[in-house]
Amino acid sequence: MSSEWETVEVGDVCSVGDGAHSKVNRQTNGILYLTSKNIGRGSLKLDNVDYISQEDFDRLFPAKSNATRRPRPGDVLIGIIGTFGNAYMYKPNDSFGFASSIGVLRPDPARLNSEYLYYVITSQNFQAKHANYNAGSVQGYTNIPTIKKLSLPLPPLEQQVRIAGILKALDDRINLLRETNKTLESIAQALFKSWFIDFDPVRAKAERRELAGMDPAVAALFPAEFEESDLGLIPKGWRVAPLSELCVSIFSGGTPDTRKPEYWNGTLPWFSSGETRASVVIGTEKHITEAAVANSSTRLAQYGDVLIASAGQGLTRGQTSFCALDTYINQSVVSVRTSRELGSPAWTFYNLARRYDEMRAISDSHSIRGSLTTKLVASMRVVVPPTNDMRAYGDVAEQSLLSQAANARRADTLAQLRDTLLPRLISGKLRLPEAEAKVLEAAE
Repeated sequence: MSSEWETVEVGDVCSVGDGAHSKVNRQTNGILYLTSKNIGRGSLKLDNVDYISQEDFDRLFPAKSNATRRPRPGDVLIGIIGTFGNAYMYKPNDSFGFASSIGVLRPDPARLNSEYLYYVITSQNFQAKHANYNAGSVQGYTNIPTIKKLSLPLPPLEQQVRIAGILKALDDRINLLRETNKTLESIAQALFKSWFIDFDPVRAKAERRELAGMDPAVAALFPAEFEESDLGLIPKGWRVAPLSELCVSIFSGGTPDTRKPEYWNGTLPWFSSGETRASVVIGTEKHITEAAVANSSTRLAQYGDVLIASAGQGLTRGQTSFCALDTYINQSVVSVRTSRELGSPAWTFYNLARRYDEMRAISDSHSIRGSLTTKLVASMRVVVPPTNDMRAYGDVAEQSLLSQAANARRADTLAQLRDTLLPRLISGKLRLPEAEAKVLEAAE
């Protein structure tokens, strides 16, 4: 129980330091050099990174230094500036340096388990304590003395290992589901490219080559020759048309009045442009009420619609998601609804998902605000195969999307279980055998 556990300060059981304070010559290649923005929860965000030379790395992070500077496996890294709740445990195969905006906690292995420390730091209770220390600071800045003074519960080392093992089992299952989804996504994208971009089945038939691994009935759908079009050579009998010819409707939504609380925290999903970062949409961050729908311009996107961010900061505009639920959308989202009589929603999704750069370019060139309007989306030209070809692909791709949605929902459920167990385990309010039983049940 928690009353039996010692409470210590971080500085009592960890060596605490931070990254390089010296200016470095950032390069386009070499050894990764990270800042606090690159630290996610249990992962690294490597979409925008810098590099340094091996010479600078050895100078800034000397291998023989006694200071907590060069990262070692088991070190827990946290953002000192920005979101304190994000933490990452340095792995044996990692190799990178980091700036002073990242703190490093090196546990005393005789007293503190690294994985247990990682889970304590990411717990809401620990972050709340930090917020109390850090009230009023600019940009969420945290200094090393503050981190050293933060308290944490210290069960016996054996129980730390068991607690971390329970939570890690859930994280491992979540990561497996997410990696599976990446694989499913890659396969569907590769098949689309082969059939509808590179025209591999047509080329093979034109060259009298065998279509290895392709169902004969599906192979029969493709012609054996090409013809000229406005977009260059395309399979004979296919055509070039605006996207709107395949669609029932293309529309955007709206935002209910944020000053009226009666419009918010209802039961109806409401989707915004930033949420297109998810390839398959299974839920939304915000919900609205029936009154909000009745008194705003928001509109309902349905299962199978393609959701495109028409505006948004940074790289958001042009991002594309497959809608796996019915949800209302805001004015910065365009919903594309495919006619199932003329095509396949999955075919439309994978067609548009690969056209991110094109959508950003046409919105920049045709709109003063750089907005991707419904008119621009509707006018995008597509190489249209016969409906049966689209459906043959859609039968495969939509099953992949359904599996991705199911995996994402499962991962969310396990994440909720992890986040529920975490504070109770760390506080000692939940006995370990009971928690282990819950994890085994969830894994079935």
